Amino acid sequence: MPLVRSGPALAEPTVVGHKFARQQVLREAGFPVPPFFCVPAEEFDRVRSALAEPVPPAGRWPAELDGWAARRRAAVREHGVPDALGRAVLAEFDRLVGPDGLVAVRSCAVAGGDGAEPGEDSAVDPAAGMTDSYLYVPRDQVLRRVAECWASAYTDRAVRYRSHRGLAVDGARIAVGVQRMVDGRRSFVVFTRDPRDGADRQLVAAAHGTGEGVVQERADIDHFFRDPATDSVRAAVVVKRRMTVRDPERAGAVRDVPVPPELTGPPVLGDDEVRRVCRLAERVERVFGAPQDIEGTLTEDGEIHLVQARPVVLGAAGGQSRDAAPERTVTWTNHNLTESFPGVTCALTFAQAREFYRLAFGDFYRRMGVPAPTRRRLTAELASMIGILDGRVYYRLDSWLALHSTLPGFALLAAAWQRGLGLSTTELPAPPPPAYPGRLLLRAAPALARAFLPLPGQVRRFLRWWDERYAQNADLDGLDPDELVARYRTLWTEFGERWGVTLVGSYVLLAGVGTVEWLLRRWVPDQDRSLLAGLLAGGPENRSLAGVRSAVDLADRIRATPGLPELLRAGDDRETWRQIAGGRFGTDIAEAMRRHLRRYGDRAVHDLKLEERSPRQDPWRLLPTLSALVEQDPATTAPDRTAGEADEVLRRACPHPLRRAVLRRVVGVARWGVRVREDTRYCRSQLYGVTRDVMWRLGATLVAAGRLDEAGDVVHLTTEEVVGAVTGTLHEPDLRGVVARRRAALAESAARPAPPAFLRLSPADIAAGVLPATGGTAPAGPGGDGRVLHGLASSAGRARARARVVLDPTAVFDRSGDHILVARETDPGWLYLMVAAKGMVVERGSLMSHTAITGRLLGIPSVVAVPDATRVITDGSLIEVDGVAGTVRLLAGTEEASAC
Repeated sequence: MPLVRSGPALAEPTVVGHKFARQQVLREAGFPVPPFFCVPAEEFDRVRSALAEPVPPAGRWPAELDGWAARRRAAVREHGVPDALGRAVLAEFDRLVGPDGLVAVRSCAVAGGDGAEPGEDSAVDPAAGMTDSYLYVPRDQVLRRVAECWASAYTDRAVRYRSHRGLAVDGARIAVGVQRMVDGRRSFVVFTRDPRDGADRQLVAAAHGTGEGVVQERADIDHFFRDPATDSVRAAVVVKRRMTVRDPERAGAVRDVPVPPELTGPPVLGDDEVRRVCRLAERVERVFGAPQDIEGTLTEDGEIHLVQARPVVLGAAGGQSRDAAPERTVTWTNHNLTESFPGVTCALTFAQAREFYRLAFGDFYRRMGVPAPTRRRLTAELASMIGILDGRVYYRLDSWLALHSTLPGFALLAAAWQRGLGLSTTELPAPPPPAYPGRLLLRAAPALARAFLPLPGQVRRFLRWWDERYAQNADLDGLDPDELVARYRTLWTEFGERWGVTLVGSYVLLAGVGTVEWLLRRWVPDQDRSLLAGLLAGGPENRSLAGVRSAVDLADRIRATPGLPELLRAGDDRETWRQIAGGRFGTDIAEAMRRHLRRYGDRAVHDLKLEERSPRQDPWRLLPTLSALVEQDPATTAPDRTAGEADEVLRRACPHPLRRAVLRRVVGVARWGVRVREDTRYCRSQLYGVTRDVMWRLGATLVAAGRLDEAGDVVHLTTEEVVGAVTGTLHEPDLRGVVARRRAALAESAARPAPPAFLRLSPADIAAGVLPATGGTAPAGPGGDGRVLHGLASSAGRARARARVVLDPTAVFDRSGDHILVARETDPGWLYLMVAAKGMVVERGSLMSHTAITGRLLGIPSVVAVPDATRVITDGSLIEVDGVAGTVRLLAGTEEASAC
C-alpha cells in the first residue's frame, strides 16, 4: 500500500476523511477542484501508537485535559514525519506542483474504526474547525506542516470538544491533504440552503483575499441572497476595510492587510458572479443529495475554484419556519434482515457482516456496469448499507436506494424490491411506475444483457471456485496465528472479487419475479398472487435442501442402528458423540456423520452469527437435529404437483398459447434464480463457517497470550481488532476492558424491548442512540372475523395441525412431526424444523424470503407476513393454514387435526 494516496484512492472517507473524499468526488465529476494528494489516517495512527503518555480517564477537569493535550501536541511535533513517508510526500509534492510550487496543507479528522466518532465533514457531525490548515506552504516547510496538522488533533478546542461529546479524547484520526495552492483574489462560502432557518434560498458570504478571511471572519464580508425560483439576487454590502492575503515576508503564512481604497465600497461579487457561484453550488448539492456548505475562491481571471464541501448545519430555527425544509431523517428496516441476524448481534458478527455487504455489493455494482466514478462517489453509502441500532442489525434504506438507483433498469423493479424487503406501503410508499417503461428498458437493455447473458457460466465457475476454496480451508488444524490470518485475508480478498456474481443472480431473480407479476397483471388480471407462488414452486434441488436430505438419510441409518436411538433420547449429546466417534456403533455410521459434517457442518440455526458455534466446530451439535428427525416423519414433498396445479390454472385463465409460453419461460428464469440464490446463500454459510473457525482459533491464541479470559470473548471484538491483536497492529492494549464494556452493553440491549422493524431517525437521534421501543400490548385476537389471520400466500396447499410456536429454535425440537411451525422469522438453519412441519406461518417475509422459497421447494403450505402471529396463536392450538388464500384460521380445540 503506498504511503500517500492520490487519484481514485482519495474517494475512500475511512482512509482520507470526508473532506478529501468529497473533493475527489467533485474532481471526478468534473468540478473545478485543484489537484491534491493525501497522507492517510493510518500514518497518523502509527505516530500516535509511538506516543508513550497514557490517555487520561474520562471526567478529568479541563485544566488536566489541556495539560495532557499540550504534552501530546509537543510529542507529535517532536516525532515528526518518518523518513520513508517524508520522501514519499516530497516526491508527490514535486509531481503535483514542482519543487518551486506552493500548496495548501489541510487536516481532516477521520471516523474511528468502531464508528463512535463520525469524522469531520460527515453528515452526522461536521465538526468543522477542530483541526488546523496552512496556506502557501513551500517545499521546505511541507513536512513540518504535515506534523502540525497531526498535532492539531490535540488542540485544546479539539480535545474539549470530544470530551464534551462523550468521545474518546484520544480518538481522533487525522488525514492530511496537500493541494495545489490557488492564489485567490476573492473568496466565498456558499450555503445551498439558508443555514439560519433552512429556507430554500442560497446564501453567499464573500470577501477580498483568501478564504481564511471568510471562514475565520478576519475580513469584512459581503452577504448575498439568491432566490432559486426567480434567480433574483439581493446583496447586503458593507464597507470593506480588512482582508487576508499571503504574507510576503513569512513563507507559508497569511496576514491581514487594508483593502485597497477602490475596493472598499463596491460589492465583492457582481450579481452574475453570485449566480455562477450558486448554480455551481446547486450542482454540488445534486451530487451529494443534501444541502451543502461550500468554500471556494475566484482567481484574478474570474475563474471559480472549489476547495471544500460539507453538509449544511442548520440553525436552531431550521425546519420551524414556513420556508424551512423538514428535518432530515434516515430510514431503517430489518424486516427481512432478521432472517440472518435475529435478536442482538455481537461486535464480531456485525463487523464481518458490514464488510460482507461492502465487498459483495461493490463487486455487484461493478458487474452490473455501474461506472467507476459513480461507484467511488457512493463509497460512503457502500460502507453504511447496514447499521446497528441498540444491538440489532438494520438495513440503512437511504444508502440502499442511493446505490440501487444506479443499477440499469432498477426503476422498473423498485416496487418489487421494496415488497421483497417486506416493506408495506404504509411504511415506505411504493415508487411511482416510470412514465416511459419501454424507453427505460431499451436504455437498460445493453447493460442488462452484458450482465445477464454470461451469468450461467459465471455461476458454474463461481461454485467450482468456492468448492475448491472451501475444501482448502475445511481443516485449519496445525496452522499458526499468522497462517490463520493469511487464510482469512486471502479468502475475503478473493471473495470481494467474485461474490458479485451471486448478487447478479439475485437481480435476475428480482427481474424474473417482477416480470412474471407484470405479465400476470396484464394477461391474467383476475388471478391473485397465489398463482405466482404456485408457478414458482418446485424447481431443481438446491444445496440447502441437499443438506436436509443428507440429514434425513443419517436419521434413517440411526433408526436402523440398535441402541443408538435410545442413546439420542437420553439427551447427553456430548457423550453420545464421543461414543459414536469412538466406534461403539461401527465405523460406517461414524464416517457417514463425518462426511455430512465436512459438507454441511456450517449450516445451523443463526449460522451467520459468529457468536453461535456450529457443528463444524462442535460435532455433537448435529445430534439434536438428527434426534428430532429420528422421531419425526419428515414431510413428503409435493412441489411439482403444486406447480402442475398452478400451470393448469394458468392454462385455463390464459388460453393464448404464445403468452403462456412467454410466462413459462420467464418463470423458468425465476426458478433458476431461486436455485442460484439458495445455492450461493449456502456458500455464504460456509464462508462464515470458515471465518468463525479462524476467529475462535485466534481467540484461543489471545487467551494463551493472557489478553482474553476465554476464546469466546473474541465475539465482542471486531474482526480487525482480533486480527490486529494477533499481528501487532492494534492500538488498543486493554482487550479485556473492551470485551467487558461491549458484553455489558449487549446485555442491556437484549433486556430492552426490540425497536420497531421500520424506523425513521434524525442523525442526532442516531448519534445519541435515541430509539423508540416497540411498545404496545399483544393484540386480543386476530383481525377480520376474530378467527382468521391474513398474510401473504407464499406456498400453495392447506394443512391443519397443532401450532408449534418456536421463538428459540436452538432450544425447541418438536418430536411429534405433526405440527404447523409458527415463528417470527426463519433462516436457512431452520430447514431441519421446516422439513418435519405440515405447514408454516411466519410474521415476517415476502414472496422471495427464505420461508417462502423453502416452503415451495418442500411443497409445504406457507403463509408469511402474518402480523403478530407468535402472540396471537397459542402454542398447541389447532390452526389451519391456507397457502392459496394466505390465511391462518384458528379452530376450536376439540376439532381433529388432519391434512387438508
